[in-house]
Amino acid sequence: MLPLAEVRALVLERCPALEPEPVEARYARGHVLAADIVVSADVPAFASSGMDGFAVRTVDVATAATDIPVVLDVVDSVNAGRASTRTVGPRQAIRIMTGAPVPDGADAIVPVEMTRHSGGERGSGETVAILRPSAQGQHVRPAGDDVVAGTTVIEAGTHIDVALLGVLVAVGCHMVSVVPRPRVGVISTGDELVAAPRGLDAGQIRDSNRPMLLGAVSAAGARAIDLGWVGDDVDALAAALRAAATRCDLVLTSGGVSMGEADVVKLVLDRMTDPHWLQVAIRPAKPFALATVAGVPLLGLPGNPVSALVSFELLARPAIRHMAGHSTLDRVVVTALAGPDLTRRPDGKVHYVRVTFERDADGALVAVPIRAQGSHQLVATAAAVGLAVVPDGDGAPEGTPVEVIVLDTAAALRA
Repeated sequence: MLPLAEVRALVLERCPALEPEPVEARYARGHVLAADIVVSADVPAFASSGMDGFAVRTVDVATAATDIPVVLDVVDSVNAGRASTRTVGPRQAIRIMTGAPVPDGADAIVPVEMTRHSGGERGSGETVAILRPSAQGQHVRPAGDDVVAGTTVIEAGTHIDVALLGVLVAVGCHMVSVVPRPRVGVISTGDELVAAPRGLDAGQIRDSNRPMLLGAVSAAGARAIDLGWVGDDVDALAAALRAAATRCDLVLTSGGVSMGEADVVKLVLDRMTDPHWLQVAIRPAKPFALATVAGVPLLGLPGNPVSALVSFELLARPAIRHMAGHSTLDRVVVTALAGPDLTRRPDGKVHYVRVTFERDADGALVAVPIRAQGSHQLVATAAAVGLAVVPDGDGAPEGTPVEVIVLDTAAALRA
């Protein structure tokens, strides 16, 4: 058996990051940036008002008070999206809205709440009474207040979320270089499998792995491609894998990777390529295959549903994120106290125990094993919010620290 870290290194070497490609910034969400974003101009490009009010010269309003206001002539009005052509002169003011450019001559904004109308009408002899003095720069957003020209605002390797999407647009990026989201195909094999909504004949089971893995691929940020089901037909499976290599960056299979002579995946891959048939020192999910079909990496996951899911989490998901350019490949790991039944016997493997979270009387996080740990018991596994990592040996006695890979962050936060 090989340690998980050694197998993982083989997988990541076989699944390098995809070549960057240009995309419009508005479509960059969910991708990883392939090149730094350096701002070419100040943002904002001009000094603007932070309040609705009046643009004034501070020297004119230095003596303003509620009982003895300073009265100024209102010579223009400016809204966001346009600039005034007037210059604020002595004892003058310009009405201004939030976000509008500060007119020449003005060095402060007096909020409308600190003024009152004192005569005339807009555009015809209007005056305004200023009730308080202002300091230079008050309520003025200077040019470059958000970011100055020459600043790197987003570094290569950053995952573009909705906020950063707004940043790209705000700094004037129309096209950006990103690592494409991998196209990951999932194929099921085996005569025993039946896809919904067909009924089951004797000896048949429903194909739960394919929809489960397709969902896991999408959740990992890749483009999931349903490659369908192929029966125990060597030629049909070989043709399906060759076709998959023309439209996918990575192919996932489930089942047929153990050492049995009748496993169709094994038979086909042995004919088509030079696969690695690996036994990983973990439980569940010990059998695993690594191959390349027409230049496209293929990961063969075990067939038992829980084993397939654990194998995906530990090996396929990091590979997908590596191909997508992510620097962080793994889920969050927390330390919890072992609940009951996290003891075990030595067998040369690291055990990944499906757990839920609770809090003890002192508020500490406790990892509690779900009721069923069999590699075929998918219904019970659906209740798990994490995988407790129990190293080889006698396990983790109740109350001792244990690392847990968090599968459901929201559920972990609710615990």
